[in-house]
Parts: sequence; C-alpha cells; structure tokens
Amino acid sequence: MKKKYDYVIIGSGFGGSVSALRLSQKGYSVLVIEKGKWYKSEDFPKSNWNLKKWLWEPRLRLFGFFKMTYLNHVSILSGVGVGGGSLTYANTLPVPKKEFFNSGSWNGLRNWEEELKPHYDEAYKMLGADINPVLGPSDEKLKEMAKDLNRSEHFSATKVAVHFGEAGKTVEDPYFDGKGPSRTGCIHCGACMTGCRHNAKNTLDKNYLYLAQQLGTEIIAENEVYDILPKDGKTGATGYRVFFKKSTGRGKKNQVEAGNVIFAGGVLGTVPLLLKLKKKSLPNLSDKVGCNIRTNNESLLVVTSTEKNHPDYTKGIAIGSILDIDKSSHLEPVRYGKGSGFFRTLTIPSYQHKWLIVRFFGVLGIIVTQPLKFLKTLFANRYSERTTVLLFMQTLDSTLQLKLGKVTPLKTATETGEAPSGFIPLASKLAKAFGKKVKAIPYSNFADVLLGTPTTAHVLGGAVMGADSEQGVINEENKVFGYENMMVCDGSMISANPGVNPSLSITAIAELAMSKIPTKKTSTPAIKETEEING
Repeated sequence: MKKKYDYVIIGSGFGGSVSALRLSQKGYSVLVIEKGKWYKSEDFPKSNWNLKKWLWEPRLRLFGFFKMTYLNHVSILSGVGVGGGSLTYANTLPVPKKEFFNSGSWNGLRNWEEELKPHYDEAYKMLGADINPVLGPSDEKLKEMAKDLNRSEHFSATKVAVHFGEAGKTVEDPYFDGKGPSRTGCIHCGACMTGCRHNAKNTLDKNYLYLAQQLGTEIIAENEVYDILPKDGKTGATGYRVFFKKSTGRGKKNQVEAGNVIFAGGVLGTVPLLLKLKKKSLPNLSDKVGCNIRTNNESLLVVTSTEKNHPDYTKGIAIGSILDIDKSSHLEPVRYGKGSGFFRTLTIPSYQHKWLIVRFFGVLGIIVTQPLKFLKTLFANRYSERTTVLLFMQTLDSTLQLKLGKVTPLKTATETGEAPSGFIPLASKLAKAFGKKVKAIPYSNFADVLLGTPTTAHVLGGAVMGADSEQGVINEENKVFGYENMMVCDGSMISANPGVNPSLSITAIAELAMSKIPTKKTSTPAIKETEEING
C-alpha cells in the first residue's frame, strides 16, 4: 500500500468495481477499501446454515458475505465482501421501464433513457449477461400462472450474469480475449445466493475488479473507512486524508492521501458514513443525505410445497424467470440450493391487516384451520427442495429517510407517500395462487407479520441526484455538492424507483459517470491496455 493515490474508492460493489476499472484504464492510481472479506469459489458455504461463512454480523464474530439489517420501517438484505452485492445477488439484470428515467429527483436533469442506453449495453457485456436457457420447476409453475392470468406473453426467462457454456466444463476466459479468469459452465444447482462454488457466476471479482487489478488497482479487504478530512480544511480542492481501520478484528488504524474520493459502499455503507462525516469532518454536505430512501416496493413471500411427490425446486439458477403482472408490477420465483433452509427459522404464516392484534389472530387462524399444511411446512425435510421464494416488485413510489439512531445505529422516518408495508394485496393474492399449485401456505419474514414492515433486497437512495444541494446530494455527474473531487457511485445514487432488480442500472450509471472523467495527462501503459480490452 502506497501513501498516496489519485482515487480512493470506498466499497467494491457494482459502482466501486466499475470506477476502479475505468479509472485504472485512464491511468490513475486507485485504491479500493472494502469492509468485507475476499472469497474464492471454495470459500463459500455449502448451505446458509453455515452462519460463520454466510452471515455478516461482526458483533457475533460472523464474517460472511450476507447481511440482514432490521430497521423500524424495513428489513434489508445486502452483501458484504470483495465484489459487494454480486457475491450474494441473484444475477438478474433487467432494464427498468420508462417511468424510472422520468421520475424522482433526477427527472429532467438529462435524457437518462437515451444517455444510459449504450452504458446498459456495456454493462451487459462486462457482466457476461446471457438469457437463462433452462427453466426450473418453480419457473414452470410461474409460467402456468402466467397462462392462468392471460399474461403468457409477459412471461420470460431472465437475463443473468452467469456463464452457461457446457455444464461443469471449465474453459479459458470467454469474455475478455483471454485477459480474464477461466470460467466453468453453470450446473443449475440453485445456490447462486449462497455464493457460487462452481465458478459459473460472473461476480465482480471475475470481471471489473479482476481487470482493474491487472492495471494496478490495489484492493484492501477487511478494512472500514471511519473518517475523511479535506487536506485544505475546506472544499477538498487539494485532496483528502482517508482514515480506516480493521473491520474483522483488532489492528492498527491507517490513513492514506487521496486526490479524489468515491463513495461506493452501498446504501448501508455510504449513507451512514456520510451522515457521520456531515456532523464533523464534512459539514458542507447536503442536508439531503439520508433522504429519498426507496425499497423498490417489494414483498418477499415463501411458499413451501407439501406435495408428497414434489419436484426439486432447487433446480435452476437463483432467479430463472420473470412475469410482468401489469405495467408497474413484476413477480420472480427465487430459489436456494440444497440444504439452505436457514430462512425457515425467520418466517411465519403470512396474514395481512394494519393492526397487529388482527394479524396475530389471523396467523393463529391459519394454523388452526390448516393444521396439516402448517405442520408439514414446519417440519418439512429437504426444506429448500420444497421451497420457492416469491419476489414481488413495483414501480409505485414512496420514500423514507435514514438517520443515525441513539439507541440503534440507524433508524428510519417516513418522508413521502405512505410508509412501506409488509403487506401488498396483489403480492398476497399471487402468493396464494402459487401456493394452491403446490399445496402450500404463504409465509413471510416474522418482522413483516409482527411489525407490518417489508423485507427488501434492493434498498436504494440516500445520496440522490438533484439540480442543487437543496434537491440532492450529488449532481448529474455523480459529483458531491459542497466538496470538490468527491463522488458517489453505488445504490445510494439511484434517484427513482426502478421497480426491478437494480444492479444493472447501478452499473450503467457508474459507467456513465466514469466516462465523464478525462484520461490522466501522464501517459501510462494502462491506457494502451484499455484500448486492447475495449477492442
């Protein structure tokens, strides 16, 4: 590790990885600081019961890559590690509908749909996106539902970041003219979200970060940034001092100098850090830090088949298909691999109502009126092989505000629209219809039922774009209002509700932001290498 870098990037998810590669290609020295650990294929757990390898909860000395955060208005699922959310996401890469580009705080700043189109294409190329060629049993059930709803033409296989090739066969880099790592054909085991142990999932450490390292990017894992000071004591015109410490144990504190800083730690990394910095080190940050938090208006419902001769629902990729229910609603069947039944400990029968007492007796009523299904679900052997998680998403908009808490590290407050709810009538209706096909009772996260709050895997916003500091935290080029040489490139920059899995959009917007940064004036070998990688 050197003492000074042109760019220090905080976080290695989709935005951070894009930034690292593109800046390295332009001749800049880059340091990436990542809170989580490095993972190789063999390091991932065989199931999510291996909490030590799977779950990130440092207070319990658990240093895995999957994090669950419970807040007063929402429960959040996210990723931690070199490669960020790509380690645990479901590989799904849809382009949002038109409404996304013409709403929210970034509306009108640019013609986003037109300007981002080539960057979506570039993101597809870099992430190795391909159409899922194999529909698993849960995908086939969704296809049946589409027919029942007269929406067959709105059902499709997903476009995903997976190398399919020949199942189980390893080949030399198929994406970057031999400059990337070897890849192995997907075996459709369904274990994408507990970490791909078979070298088929195109995680960021196998594309953007891998190529960035070849060009000199340095990555420090298991370290967390806790302070940033402008060297000039004011605007950061001459750069910053970045302070960080060990995140997985004791170790001495370190610091480096950075000409530029890019926040890329995701909503749960970037936003809390910005809130802390605004109180002391960076007081000129916009008052909009923490505002415009969105949950993608999601609902997660678990359906466990009680059929005796059920198919193996682990077969396939994590999300193999998608059904557009209407112009603003989508449904996807999600699967985990064999043995991954930990979530059964966090769910109870789903029941909708605004009052807790009614929900309590509603759940009790389900148990009393359907005791056989309840018991079969509760004590089901081979739980993951019987289970489908239904992910429902909408483009309907409401926002929260994320704040630092006094009792808990973080808390939320309602901002615009209705507070997000754990119960969406259409989602419940669809889950019941799916449940009838497999003789199942829909279940929800216990927090959804007991607290009435939703669970989301796609929390967004908190450092959104705006015309000025009164409307956003960053401008249309991702530059932070109030400070020079500082940017945000991660899910916290998303300024409207995409209504679909957001990873592709984060990648594309980061690509656009990096395209605006000029090549470093000093010529370096990295620039020639860039031309070769880009053809």
